[in-house]
Amino acid sequence: MIRPRVLLADDHTMLLEAFQKMLADECDVVGAVSNGRALVAEALKLRPDVVVADITMPMLNGVDAARQLKRELPDLRIVFLTMNEDPELAAEAFRAGGSGYLLKRSAGSELLAAIREVMSGRFYMTPLVTEGLLGSMLRPRPTGSGGHQLTPRQREIVQLVAEGHSMKEVGTILNISPRTVAFHKARIMDQLHITSTAELIQYAVANHIV
Repeated sequence: MIRPRVLLADDHTMLLEAFQKMLADECDVVGAVSNGRALVAEALKLRPDVVVADITMPMLNGVDAARQLKRELPDLRIVFLTMNEDPELAAEAFRAGGSGYLLKRSAGSELLAAIREVMSGRFYMTPLVTEGLLGSMLRPRPTGSGGHQLTPRQREIVQLVAEGHSMKEVGTILNISPRTVAFHKARIMDQLHITSTAELIQYAVANHIV
């Protein structure tokens, strides 16, 4: 098999270094980034075969980053490597365009197995989360609740606000004015029927946006 070109994304430097060593014999690691926005930028620039990404990352979470990348790079394989064992989140990760999902507590050999599978055009799901995933995939998502009801731009704003960025900082990151950010935030809060930033943060955490 041709050595796949892999881009790594995780906000823990020690883990990135460990993954690079783990993959060195079978893959060419072309880059490593520590947040979701850097992941999107580097993937578009480097055009890797596989992205191995955490879901919980600053600036832009892995699921939303995957949605953006699959629009631009439909053939990109994305393997999520996370601590979260929630089958609902795993289902959402696959809906966003993921090809693989495994846990950080999985054996190191499982990451290589997942990369081999997705490079062969198949999907990979860790046995540690398989139970319950099928039900999550088939269960209709309720309307009017959950993070999926927000637009991609709204989800970006919710994450950045929940991480503590000011209106000005959010505007700079998204290349929009602070007034536009404030407008979006007010509309989101009205849409979600919440009245404070604290509630918005709780919503972001509950829906795996941060």
